[in-house]
Amino acid sequence: MEKTYIMLKPDAHKRELMGEIISRIERKGYNITNMKMMHLTAKTLKEHYAHLIDKPFYPELEEFMMSGPVVGMVVEGEGVVLGMRNLMGPTKWWDALAGTIRGDFSNANDLSANLIHGSDSVEKANEEIARFFPEGEVTI
Repeated sequence: MEKTYIMLKPDAHKRELMGEIISRIERKGYNITNMKMMHLTAKTLKEHYAHLIDKPFYPELEEFMMSGPVVGMVVEGEGVVLGMRNLMGPTKWWDALAGTIRGDFSNANDLSANLIHGSDSVEKANEEIARFFPEGEVTI
């Protein structure tokens, strides 16, 4: 069974959308096999967003991601990496169609405030699961 890493960002928490987003994941037929709320550190964010550190917007992204708690999840299902990417909608929320998480709920001009992160490949999912769940997977 394929696994992916999903993270609800601080704006999902602040706007009280976590339950709705989790419900959409479950209604899609995916299983959440591990979940935890956490506050991210600059060190963890530099690892997670290593490909963005040199971008001019990185300091704002880091500040946003440290502005509140996030919820990390391991989500399992057939074709879950691509399925979750489709359910989330494009990173740029203004390109996201109605019916996607970002299309229905994102409304900020800040590209970082797009509610949810999802791994973009099985390899990246394995790397991100190991980063955010170093204690190993615990089925819930």
